[in-house]
Amino acid sequence: MNPQLSIVLIGYNSQRFLKPCLKGIASQTLKGIETIFIDNASQDNSVSFVKKNHKKVKIIANSDNLGYAGAANQGIKLSHGKYVMILNPDLILPPDYLKKIVAKLNKDKKIGAISGKILKYDFEKNKPTKFIDTVGLYCYRNRRVIDRGQGLEDKGQYDKEEEVFGVSGAGPIYRREALEDIKLPIFSKKRSALSFFGTGCSSAPAADANLRSRAADSANAETEPSDAPRVTLERKPDLFFEYFDNDFFMYKEDIDLSWRLRLRKWKCLYYPKAVCYHGRGTGVLKRFSHWEVYKGRRHLNRFQKYYAYKNQRLMQIKNEMLKNLIRDFFPILFKEILIFGYIIIREPYLIKAFGHFLAQLPRALKKRRLIMKHKKVAPQKMAKWLNGQAHL
Repeated sequence: MNPQLSIVLIGYNSQRFLKPCLKGIASQTLKGIETIFIDNASQDNSVSFVKKNHKKVKIIANSDNLGYAGAANQGIKLSHGKYVMILNPDLILPPDYLKKIVAKLNKDKKIGAISGKILKYDFEKNKPTKFIDTVGLYCYRNRRVIDRGQGLEDKGQYDKEEEVFGVSGAGPIYRREALEDIKLPIFSKKRSALSFFGTGCSSAPAADANLRSRAADSANAETEPSDAPRVTLERKPDLFFEYFDNDFFMYKEDIDLSWRLRLRKWKCLYYPKAVCYHGRGTGVLKRFSHWEVYKGRRHLNRFQKYYAYKNQRLMQIKNEMLKNLIRDFFPILFKEILIFGYIIIREPYLIKAFGHFLAQLPRALKKRRLIMKHKKVAPQKMAKWLNGQAHL
């Protein structure tokens, strides 16, 4: 029988987080959990640690770093659960977390994505805190997207269950039906797009089955060295379609997917009765004002800034509805001028990110045509999630 929930745990040199993370998974009171560990070519002992200590976890050891988006797509295609959780290794799950989340999903079939209240975990002191990591995503009219409540002390101000613009990529849980509904064909120079949307194409299941078969063959190979992972998959998840946008690699891909879910009328829900903890590498930062954003940038490395800048523009190109763009044209334009001016003066190396954006723009426009063709919401309905009507 297929599991209720598949957990796709993505790691990159994350061995120090794996013990508490996998302990949290093993302690879950929810029955029927499948766990897949995707390792993105780590240089530490992540794979051998999982193989030695967690016999029931399926392991995918990539020879290249596919990024968050590529590894998530890989895991989704290999998983079998009705629901899929994409999990960062620095997330700590209390025993009842997933049981509460799945019970809520079972009650409302229109929920496409859900997340509980995520608080900061202090790994240096090895204890949870009362500070908020994320309680859902919030989008301003200028299309800047933040984690609601991040950096604030939890005083019960976010104890109301409510729909949000989207859910953070730290530990989102998706309904598989929703993921299948918003997946997109992969566009490449060598292969034209397959004409499908939502329900998929006839060749996709065969490719999916072939991927699982190759993994299973590797898992059962008698010639496998004793210290090798149980599953080794070295091909990229380039099988006709993608859920997360592979062009993003990492950063903002969770926002992009949430936006596409919204355009297809799926709910994104914040469920505060379920609480877990996240040791976010950049820290929990207040980023509500321009000054707070400026101060927070010193906590980000060039790699993070590069992909965040590029992917924000790709995301807006793909998902923006023309009427909403016209309505919010000046807030968006002001933000773009402000950011570009800042880059020229303070971070000129990010001009290369703009060039990378232009190189990926043709594919983004192809994806946009499909997204807009199959959207289900009117601009005024979507505008609710793009103008700050949700509570901060």
